[in-house]
Parts: sequence; structure tokens; C-alpha cells
Amino acid sequence: MTVDSGSTARTAMIIGGTGQIGSAAARRLAADGWSVLVAHRGGHPGATDLSDFDITTVRLDRDDTDALLTLARGHDLVLDTVAYEPKHADQLAALAGDIGSLVVISTASVYTGRNGGYLDIVTGPDDFPDYPLPLRETDPTVDNDERTYSPLKAAMERRLLAVDGLPVSILRPGAIHGPFSPALREWYFVKRALDGRRRVLLSDDGANRFSTSSTANIAELVALCGAQPGRRVLNAVDQDDLSVAEIARAVYAALDQEVELVTFPGPPVDGVGGTPWSVAHPLLLSMAAATVELGYRQPVAYREAVAAAVDWAVREVRAAERRGEDWEQAFPTLAQRARADRWFDYAAEDSFIAGL
Repeated sequence: MTVDSGSTARTAMIIGGTGQIGSAAARRLAADGWSVLVAHRGGHPGATDLSDFDITTVRLDRDDTDALLTLARGHDLVLDTVAYEPKHADQLAALAGDIGSLVVISTASVYTGRNGGYLDIVTGPDDFPDYPLPLRETDPTVDNDERTYSPLKAAMERRLLAVDGLPVSILRPGAIHGPFSPALREWYFVKRALDGRRRVLLSDDGANRFSTSSTANIAELVALCGAQPGRRVLNAVDQDDLSVAEIARAVYAALDQEVELVTFPGPPVDGVGGTPWSVAHPLLLSMAAATVELGYRQPVAYREAVAAAVDWAVREVRAAERRGEDWEQAFPTLAQRARADRWFDYAAEDSFIAGL
């Protein structure tokens, strides 16, 4: 397909356009003059506050292939934020020759370590993947028939890259953060700050490093891929490479609060000292390819981007409180993970600190 770059506004369609990545990309593209169609299942808060932009919303069940293809054909850019497995790649393959550029969100968890491991099968520090540093797009990815998140994402990538005539850019983010996040890792520190916890316990001397991905920075990459169609795989992470200790300080600073970090060597003890970024070996991704191929320059540093995510999270919780609800009702998916991983077992933390 030849895209007309004349006076007619470029058009984009976003599948899953009201989630954390989709809403950021919609705003980024619209601000740059794109006419954006946001397709979503409904009921997501990211669908609000779009009236100031050239953004149209429409309900779509992505499993309805005919409806998806009808809406997507003819656009200069199609962004799919909710493609998870090969059957989704097969849907998108039918767009070959009918769109200017396709961008699909994958995940950094497709990478395998030098020991052959990947995130889905980790049981503890001893079998955590030993990744090359930094991970580059040419490093090995998981390739098996397991129907879990990472193998399915990797299979989807391979299926898409094999389609002739499909200009597809596959983006691999890390620990995503931003407004409208259903898995807001930063809540681990935000809640502590709101609860008056000025001392935070961290394992591994607070040195864990797990590449973060601001939705604003992902949106910048989406815009660049839309303007420069091609067939490529690119990492999509913040270039800050912060340690978990630095993340803690950034979150507390976003709330105008001080924090004292209490650290100890070695892995978490019965979960105590662990965080959503705690990894036995660093998981850091290189952004060199995006810089060289697209001229990418990170528009937002972690400390600036996280302030927006923290502000959104606090506002959501305050709104829930006015409705007579608590944070677990405001963030049900997050609450499930927090309970399972004992994020807020303050008694255990205080007991551990007392014994140091």
C-alpha cells in the first residue's frame, strides 16, 4: 500500500486503544496530527478524556475477525496492543497490502537466558534466567509449544515476521508503567508512602534492575514506526536502567516524601524484601537498535513519567474512597497480585528489620 503523505491527515487505528499503552499512543498520535480510531471492548477508564483530540472510539471484540479487518483496512497505521498468540497474528496477516504500517506490542519476557530459562518457568532465584547484558533484539527467544504467556507471544512474533508484504514493527516493553495501568508496580511504594511508611526494606541491597517502560516512551516508538514503516523487532524500554532502590526514591519523591531504605544482601526471605522489580539477575534491554533505525530519543525520563502514574493512581484511590470503596476495589487485578505476593505484610517487614 502506498500512503499519501499530502495534506490529508494520516489515519491510525488502535486495537485495545483504551488501555495503558493504547491511550498513551492515541494521545501521542493525535497530538502529532493523526486522525485516530480507538477500538475497545468498553468499560476501561482510558476511554475518558479524549474529547480534546481527533480521536473516535468504537466497540470491537477482537475475536470478531471480520469486524476487525473491516475497521483496520485502509489505515496508515494499525497498532495492536492486545495481540497475545499466533491466532492473533493470523488475523493481522490478512492486512498485508491493505495498511501502511502495523505495530504490535509484544514483551521482553520472550527472551531466554544463557541457561535456557525464561520468566514463565521461574520458581525462585536458583532458576532465574541469566540474561546477556544488555539484551538485544537478536538474542534468543523462547521457542516451544507451551501455551503460556511468553511462548505464545514469541510464537506470535515469528508468525507475523513470516508474512510477506506486511510492514510490521514488533515492540518488546519491560515493566510497563503509566496511567491506566492494571498492574501498577509502583503501587508497591505508593501505598507505603500513603500509609506513612518512611522505612522500606529491600533485598539484594536494593540493586535489582528490571528495565521499565513508560507508556509515553512506548507511544513515541509507535509514532516513529508509523512514520517509518518496516519489518523489525525493537526493544521498548526506558533508558534510565534504574535499580529498585532508585525506583523507590523516585516514587516517594513524586509524593514529596522522604524515604529511608533498609537493605540486606541476598534474595527475599519468605517474600520479605522482595518487590515487583526484584530479579535474581538483571533484565536490561538495549535501545541501540531503535536509536539507530528510527532516530529514537527518549522523550520522558522515568522520574518524570512515574510522577504521572503516581498522580493517576492516587486520584483513582481517592475517588474510590469517596464512593465508599478501598484501593483493592479500585485496582482489583493489582490487589490479587499484591495478596498473592504479600506486598504489604508490614508486620513481617518490621519484625525482619528489628532483627537486623
